[in-house]
Amino acid sequence: MARFGLPSLTSLLQGGSSGGPTAGPWQQPGASWSRPFGLAWEKPYTVRYASNLDDGPNHGMPLGGFGAGCIGRGPDGSFNLWHLDGGEHWFGTLPDCQFALFESDGSSSRAHALAVEPQADASRPAAGAPLPAWSWYPASSQGSDGNLHRTGTYTARYPLSATHYEGVFAASVSCEAFSPILPGDYRRTSYPVAVFVWTLHNPTDQPLTLSLMLSWRNTCGWFTNTDPSASVHFRDDGSPEHNYVPAIGRSRGQCNRQVGAAGLKGVLLEGERAEPLAEGQGQWCLAVPDSDDLAPGGVEVFRCSRWNPSGDGAELWTPFARDGSIPDSDNNRHSGDDDPASAALAVRCRLEPGETLELPVVIAWDLPVTSFASGTRALRRYTDVFGDQGDNATAIAAEALQDWRQWRTAIEAWQAPVLDRTDLPEPLRMALFNELYDLASGGSLWTAARPEDPVGRFGVLECLDYAWYESLDVRLYGSFALLQLWPELDKAVLRDFARAIPAADPTPRPIGWYFTQGKGRVEAPRKVSGATPHDLGAPNERPFDASNYTAYQDCNLWKDLASDFVLQVWRTFKLAPSGEDLRFLADCWPAAVKALRYLKGFDANNDGLPDNGGAPDQTFDDWPLKGVSAYCGALWIAALEAALAMGQRLQLELGVDTSSEQREFGAWLEQSRAHFDALLWNGEYYKIDAESGTPVVMADQLCGDFYARLLDLPPVVAEERARSSLQAVKEACFENFHGGQLGVANGLRRDGTPLDPNGTHPLEVWTGINFGLAAYYRLMGETATALAITGAVVEQVYTGGLQFRTPEAITASGTFRACHYLRAMAIWALWATHTGWQTIPGAGNQPAT
Repeated sequence: MARFGLPSLTSLLQGGSSGGPTAGPWQQPGASWSRPFGLAWEKPYTVRYASNLDDGPNHGMPLGGFGAGCIGRGPDGSFNLWHLDGGEHWFGTLPDCQFALFESDGSSSRAHALAVEPQADASRPAAGAPLPAWSWYPASSQGSDGNLHRTGTYTARYPLSATHYEGVFAASVSCEAFSPILPGDYRRTSYPVAVFVWTLHNPTDQPLTLSLMLSWRNTCGWFTNTDPSASVHFRDDGSPEHNYVPAIGRSRGQCNRQVGAAGLKGVLLEGERAEPLAEGQGQWCLAVPDSDDLAPGGVEVFRCSRWNPSGDGAELWTPFARDGSIPDSDNNRHSGDDDPASAALAVRCRLEPGETLELPVVIAWDLPVTSFASGTRALRRYTDVFGDQGDNATAIAAEALQDWRQWRTAIEAWQAPVLDRTDLPEPLRMALFNELYDLASGGSLWTAARPEDPVGRFGVLECLDYAWYESLDVRLYGSFALLQLWPELDKAVLRDFARAIPAADPTPRPIGWYFTQGKGRVEAPRKVSGATPHDLGAPNERPFDASNYTAYQDCNLWKDLASDFVLQVWRTFKLAPSGEDLRFLADCWPAAVKALRYLKGFDANNDGLPDNGGAPDQTFDDWPLKGVSAYCGALWIAALEAALAMGQRLQLELGVDTSSEQREFGAWLEQSRAHFDALLWNGEYYKIDAESGTPVVMADQLCGDFYARLLDLPPVVAEERARSSLQAVKEACFENFHGGQLGVANGLRRDGTPLDPNGTHPLEVWTGINFGLAAYYRLMGETATALAITGAVVEQVYTGGLQFRTPEAITASGTFRACHYLRAMAIWALWATHTGWQTIPGAGNQPAT
C-alpha cells in the first residue's frame, strides 16, 4: 500500500523493455523508477529536525563519475543538484542551465525550455530569477476529476535516466542521460562527464524542423568554501556540523569561447586560474558531434559563446523561438564582478515524415582540485587519465562523443544479471540500481593514485547532515555494493582504517550527546591509539588523515567498531569478486590485532565479552546500553572467529607467525561463547543487554550472527535460537508496527508497543538496518519475510519523495532523518544472499595501470 495518496510503486514501475530509446512508441525502461514529468508531490516525507537538510522531493538521478563531482536533473527537468566541491552540497536551480526545443511544421511553430518553470528562490538569490522571456514546458497535473494529464515521464535506473515528452510537440522527443558508471572499471567510472542522447522522431506526414538547444552558466570558481573553518558547531540534534559557503555567483575572470576538435563542436567555459590551480577552478565543455551525417538532411550547429543570464533571456530566446537559431558568436571577453556569463549551442535539423535523429550532447567538466583545511588538497582520480591542469574538458567531452555507444552497451551488460532475476520483485531490482546513486552524489572523494594507494583513496559521507567519511558502523551494512562492484575501492577504505587505528590525537572535544541530555560540557580526546575510529574525517578538515570527526559521542568508547573493522576485512578478503588477496589481509592484520585488544579492555568482569558503558556507545548512538549487549556481543564473537581465520590463513600461506594471537583470541572466544547465551537469552529472543532491564525486542540483535553465517564462520548462536529471535523481531517490530507497511522499527515491546512513545532510535525505521535484516532472513531461508521487509521500505522511499536522497530513518508520522545516507546501500546484501553472490560482469576486473 502506498502512503500519502500517491500511486503504488508497482504502478510507477510498469513499463516495457530495458533497452535505449527507439523510433517506435516510447516504452519505459524495465525496473526503473518513474514520475510524471513535473507532477507536484501531494504529501512527501518531511524532515524530522529543523536543522537537518530537506531540499524537497524534486530529486533525480545524479550524473558524473565517483569523486568527480556530479550534477542532478530533477523529474521536472531542472538541473538542481550541484555536488561539485568534494564533500559539500549545494541545491538550487539555475534557469539558464537547461535544454530547449524548437519545432516548426512550416505553418506553425513552438519552443519550450524542457523543464517546468523554476520559481525564484529568495534563499539563493545568486541563482537568478526565472528568465521571463523564455517559454517553459508545462507540468503534468492531476485534474479535479482525478485523471492525470501527463506531459511526459521521467524514469531512472542508475546510472541511466530517461525523459520522454508527450502531448506538447508534434515530434516524439525523448532523452537518455548517463555517465560511464561501470563495475570494475576504475578509469571511466571516475570521469566528470554527462551524456545526453536525444532521440527526435517525426511521426507526422509533414516535414518538421527541429532545433535542440543547450544553455549553461559559467560556474568556474563557484564551488569552493569561502568559510573553511574546521571548528565544530552543534545542531539541535547534538550532531556536529561545519559551515559551507560556496562562491555562488562569482564571475570575475570568467570567459567562454567556441572550441573544435576531431569529431566535436562545442563551447568552452573557463575562469580565473591560480598557480597552482585552486579548488573550483578549471573548465566546462558543452559539445556535440562535428558530423554532417547526423540526420538524413544534415544539421546546422550554432554556438553562442556568451549571453547575459541576469536579464530576461530574450537575446537568446527571441531568435531561438523564431526559427531555432541562436546568435552565432565567439565573444571571449573576460567577466568582471557581477558580470555573469552563459553559453549555448543549438543543433537544427529537418526531419521528413518517419525520420529519426539520435543526437548525443555532452557536458564535461574538469575541476581537478579538492581543498581541505590548512591548505591541504587532493587531486581527483580522473586526473590520472586527463592530467591535473584543469584544461582537458574538451578532451573528456571528445572521448564521451567517441565512446558513448560502447559505454551504453557496457551498462546494459552489467545490469542484465539483475534485470534477468525475475524471481526478485521489480521494485527491488529497481532499488538495487538506484541506491548506488550515493557513490556519486554522497559527497564522494576519490583521489589520484599514489604508490601506497594504487587506485587512490576513496570515501563516501555517512550523509550530508553527518558529513564525515565512511562511518565504519554504517558501512558494515552500506559497503556491500562497493564490495561487489568496485572491490578495490572497498579495500582502499579499509586500508585507511588500518592506518588510522594505531594513530592518536589527544585534542579534547565536547561530546554533543551530553548537551542534548542537559548534562553540560563533557570532553573527550579525539582519538586514542588502538581505538578503531568511527570515521575517516570530514571534508572541511583532512579526510583520511584526521579521523573521528564526529563528536556526538566519544567514539573511543564504542563497543562495535573494532568488530566491524575485523569483520569487513575478512568479508572483503573472502567475498570480493576479484578473488582472495593475501597482501590486503596482511596489510590489515596488525590493525585488527590492535583493535581487538583495545576492545577487550572494556571487559569489566573478565567474562570475555566487552561491556557497554551506559552512554550510547555503538551505532544506535542515541540508545543507551548497559553491560554485555546482544548487538555488540554477537559482533565481538563473530569478529574473534574472523580473526582466528585470518591468523590461520596468514600463517599457512604467507608464513606470518600468528600463533600467539590465535591462542589469545581463542581463549577470549571460549569465554565469550560460555557467557553470551547465559547472560542474554530469555527463552525466546536475546535481551537488548544484561544490565539495563530494558524490555524491548531489538530488531538487529543478531547482526553478528548474520555476518558469521554469511562468511561461513561458526554461527554465534544456535540455529533454533536465531530462528526464534527472528520470529520475535518479525512479529513485534514489523507486523505489529503499522501492519508491516513501513518496515521494521528498531526496538519495541514484545507486543509491538513502544517503551517510550517519544523515543528516537527505537521508533525509527532505519532503511539500511532493514535491508541488512532482510538479508539475514533470506540467509536463513525466510525469503517471503525478506522480500516483505525490503518491499515496505522501498515503497516508502520511492513513493514518499525520498528517491536519490534515501535517509537513514523514517517515522510513522511521515518524517525522515539524515538524507543521502550511506547505510541504505545494504540492499546489495540482499542481492548477495539471494543470488549466492552472483558476480556482476566486470566487477572483478583488476584496475588498469
